[in-house]
Amino acid sequence: QVQVVESGGGLVQAGGSLRLSCAASGRTFSSYAMGWFRQAPGKERVFVGAINWSGSNTMYADSVKGRFTISRDNGKNTVYLQMNSLKPEDTAVYYCAATFGTTYYVPGPMSRYDYWGQGTQGTVSS
Repeated sequence: QVQVVESGGGLVQAGGSLRLSCAASGRTFSSYAMGWFRQAPGKERVFVGAINWSGSNTMYADSVKGRFTISRDNGKNTVYLQMNSLKPEDTAVYYCAATFGTTYYVPGPMSRYDYWGQGTQGTVSS
């Protein structure tokens, strides 16, 4: 089992950057694929991107491809979401999630993820 806690949210102007962190507990963090999701006001939670257990494979939603980058440091039990060229439509609560797996495959659907954080707010002003 793993617990995850997001941090790094805040307010930034359009065109700016934010770096979110997700710290995980447990000695087996490196056995988990990690995903980032977001939920804008009045909308459903959607997939942003994910990274496999080793960091060798990533996947992104089309809406963030080329602007967002996911990375992980297994020695620090942390996964990162670097968000550049931010737009007002990126405003949302950002959630980190974990799912057990040591394959090259990167899970996309929310239903594949078992452990979720409480979220961190990211707001982009125009």
